[in-house]
Amino acid sequence: MAGSNKTNITPPRWLLAELTYKCPLQCPYCSNPLDYAKHSDEISTADWKRVLAEARKMGAVQLGFSGGEPLTRQDLPELVEHARELGYYSNLITSGYGLTEAKIIQLKKAGLDHIQVSIQASSQELNDHIAGTKSFQSKQEVARLVKKHGYPMVLCVVIHRENIHQMADILAMAEALGADYVELANTQYYGWAHANRDLLMPTQEQYQAAEEIAQTFKEKVAGKMKIYYVVPDFHEDRPKACMNGWGTTFLTIAPDGVALPCHSARELPGLDCPNVNDYSVSEIWHESKAFNFFRGTEWMQEPCKSCAEKDKDFGGCRCQAYLLTGDMYKTDPVCSKSPDKHIITEAIASARQSALSDNEKPLIFRNSKNSKAY
Repeated sequence: MAGSNKTNITPPRWLLAELTYKCPLQCPYCSNPLDYAKHSDEISTADWKRVLAEARKMGAVQLGFSGGEPLTRQDLPELVEHARELGYYSNLITSGYGLTEAKIIQLKKAGLDHIQVSIQASSQELNDHIAGTKSFQSKQEVARLVKKHGYPMVLCVVIHRENIHQMADILAMAEALGADYVELANTQYYGWAHANRDLLMPTQEQYQAAEEIAQTFKEKVAGKMKIYYVVPDFHEDRPKACMNGWGTTFLTIAPDGVALPCHSARELPGLDCPNVNDYSVSEIWHESKAFNFFRGTEWMQEPCKSCAEKDKDFGGCRCQAYLLTGDMYKTDPVCSKSPDKHIITEAIASARQSALSDNEKPLIFRNSKNSKAY
């Protein structure tokens, strides 16, 4: 397989196994590709076991079972058991919808280390609206069952304009459920979230008020509950580091076996992302065009090329640069040094205008009927 000659390539440490794009929820901020219905083929149990073994042999230690909803894969317990035998620390990233007590016990016996449950809001009406599925009560019950069976209680709430006003109530709910960890993940605008950006992006004032509430609560529960507040980079002066450095740490395998340097990389043109049905994980990681494409700094244009911070943020997110500018080589427009910073300013202004409008368009919910590019 052709690839650039890169030296000192570090092994993958974090493997994200996107087992399926199927999901009973229809969240309008889902990071799955808009055309996910075109990638409906799923690799077999045997192929997943081979991928897990090959990545572990290379040095991967953290394993996330994700989707879609990974619980829709009937072989999940078998894959969990295989992961335990290989020595992974495994994490189930789930909506919790359909996760029964019997299944939790089965996964615990198989060796699952960690369960992260997502909740969309602190009220049933809003949670079920955002999820597009009546799921609030079952999520609450799953959170209690996770705690009951000895797992750390990990809640993830994606924050956006529809629920940011509930920040205090969300944290109170987490405390009532006995959460050990709470991730307040401000929406990152990829996939369906990008299509809904004007409707999902809070105002600067809303961000600031919500962050103040979160920080105050964080101090209140210090030593009892850990709060992780994922800052929205649209309101920052510097971009987030792309996957801790492209092809340095993270390896994502999509449901159809396509290997990705990040979960949105299949949107980028010309990468020729390889498939685990055709190549070994080692060949993909070391030799493929996709994983070598943005390794190092040789690919950078100005102002990144001569920037003293280029080894810190790696020019920002390649997928975000492409989504916003149409050029994946450009500096992430989040950066104040980017000549395209005005795109971010205009996006924030557009979202604010949408929030003030009496004729706001409806959200586009993730489902196969809407599974197309916008």
